[in-house]
Amino acid sequence: MVDWAIAAQTGALLVRGGPQVPRERAEEAVTDLRELTVEAEGHVRQLTNLGLDLPLLPGEVVDRPGWVRSAAAGLDALTGRALPQQGGPLGPILAGGAGVQTGLVLAFLASRVLGQYDPFGGPERTGRLLLVAPNVVAAEQAMDVPGHDFRLWVCLHECTHRLQFTAVKWLRDYFADEVERLVSGLAGGGTDSLSDLVGRLPEAIKQGPKLNLAELLQSPKERAVFDRLLALSTLLEGHADYVMDAVGPRVVPSVDTIRARFTARRKGGGVFDRLLRALLGVDAKIRQYEEGAKFTKHVVDAVGMDGFNAVWRSPNTLPSRAEISDPAAWVRRLHG
Repeated sequence: MVDWAIAAQTGALLVRGGPQVPRERAEEAVTDLRELTVEAEGHVRQLTNLGLDLPLLPGEVVDRPGWVRSAAAGLDALTGRALPQQGGPLGPILAGGAGVQTGLVLAFLASRVLGQYDPFGGPERTGRLLLVAPNVVAAEQAMDVPGHDFRLWVCLHECTHRLQFTAVKWLRDYFADEVERLVSGLAGGGTDSLSDLVGRLPEAIKQGPKLNLAELLQSPKERAVFDRLLALSTLLEGHADYVMDAVGPRVVPSVDTIRARFTARRKGGGVFDRLLRALLGVDAKIRQYEEGAKFTKHVVDAVGMDGFNAVWRSPNTLPSRAEISDPAAWVRRLHG
């Protein structure tokens, strides 16, 4: 349904160039980011007690087109099992059109992503940890914060994601299986008939802004998978935000300034930029950071880091979507 090669080519072609900086500064940023991933993950392991026996590996530093190509490859690997191939003479045309549209989205995101851990790219059990050097440099310039401090702070977040997937052995396959269930249902016509959708309207109206159009169009079975994925994504993002802020004061001297300016930057942008962010779900992603961080902080305050780490025992110990909003309920379920 998506020609990922065309998506990668389109996104890499259309993405804007990065900031103009002296060559020396660019090389310094690249070296810094590559080396800081090792230091950052060491700090994350000390706080979380995860992956203490795993090797410490450097990250990869890429430019914006490099991120686009990596993101397209990762999405291809993640969705390849679930998305059917377009048949018939129009199949390649339709897949190519979807590839162009996807490439446009990737081009937009490529100028904003600071880093990303892709569990489905690179070696199966280590994945790929990417830092997008032009975006990191552009952000530190715009916020007027110390470069080394900001790079370490970003690495703390991304290394937490890598550790989540490498230390929790079942997480990668669980995530992929859930995505496959959701995508297979949508691509296979798993959504209900029009009469079923109309029948769900009264409940949707009751829930108001809690339910978006995408959720309304989902069948109950698809909604259950969607809720599990949303809860997991919120947990992963919030846990990473909590960790970077918990470690930050010990190793990032200007962390208070960075956090304040970065939070303000997340909410910024012109009207057109904010509209695109809303359409692409970027604003929803920001809410995930906040909700997941609140869940993590509540649980750690209540039962400590080892008590929080019960989330990683099995899929059954992950918080539900309702428990993300009510962390005390998760604590009662797991710890009595």
